[in-house]
Formats: sequence, structure tokens, C-alpha cells
Amino acid sequence: MILAAQAATEAHGFLSPTGVEIAFLLVGLVTLGAALVTVTTRQLVHAALWLVVALGGLAVEYLLLTAEFIAWVQVLIYVGSVVVLLLFGLMLTKAPIGRSPDADSGNRPAAVAVAVAAAAALVWVVVDAFRTTWIDLDGAVQGSTKVSGEFLFRHWVLPFEALSVLLLAALVGAIVLSRKKKEGER
Repeated sequence: MILAAQAATEAHGFLSPTGVEIAFLLVGLVTLGAALVTVTTRQLVHAALWLVVALGGLAVEYLLLTAEFIAWVQVLIYVGSVVVLLLFGLMLTKAPIGRSPDADSGNRPAAVAVAVAAAAALVWVVVDAFRTTWIDLDGAVQGSTKVSGEFLFRHWVLPFEALSVLLLAALVGAIVLSRKKKEGER
């Protein structure tokens, strides 16, 4: 009897999910829904606010994977800074608040086909790469500050800095576009 109970707790598979795995799936579905609304809405401000929900959902996923440091970085950098920068850019360029007739180029079928193909390729690559990998939530902490910092500063410094330059260029561009032209200026 004791051996059967011990074997049942040790047997872990697709058909016996834990509470963390169920929560991960539910938060993932909410995040996916928010991301879909982000790219399908025709109101730019609403898209930015749905982006907050999607990025917040990713932060919760990181928490469920015991990567607390990465979760806080997600909240501080992406949910805080990037979305605020996006909203400031929208305000500075005087983008329409409501429905925007020029937000749809008429290429929706082609865009949907490319998006579905890219999503299918991404899912196939990720499933193939991590088919037999299980995350041991009871083992050593993989998302600790030390491990994450070493990995970030060894492998991802250049993309991280390139992204910061890109965001700075976007902000400067929004300021230039929002300047009022004086008489005699082109």
C-alpha cells in the first residue's frame, strides 16, 4: 500500500498534472488571449493596455517557474518602462485615441497566413527541442539572480544593449515627429 502511494506520487506525466502545471496552463491561456487581443484590436491605446496584461502574464509564468528575479525584471522593464515608453510615443505623435481607419492595410489574410506559419514553426521547434525536458521545481533554483546574471552578461549583452538603443531611437523619433513646425521651416 505504501509502495503504491509512493509510486503514484513519483509517477509524473502528461495525464497527472500538478497544481503548478495547471496554473501555468491557465495563466498561459490568459496571456495568449491578451496577446491575440493586442494584435487584433484597432485601437492603439487599448492594444498598449492589453500588452500590459500579456507581459504581466509572462511575469506570472516566470514566478511559477521559480524565477523570481526574471519575473521582477519582466515587470519593471517591460510592463513598466516599455509600455510607458510606447504610450508616451503614442501621445507625442498625436495618434488617434479611438478607431484608426489607417491601422488596417488590407493585407489581413496574408498577415494571418504568415502569423499561423510562424507560430506553427515556433511551436514545432520548441516542442522538438524540449520534448523530454522536465523542469524540476523541487531541485536547485535555476532562475536565481546569480545564474541569470551570469547567463545574461555572458551571452546576451549585445542584444540587450541593442534593444536599449532601439528604444531610445524610438523615443527621439517620437519627439521629433511631435514638434510643431514654425513658419518658414520645412
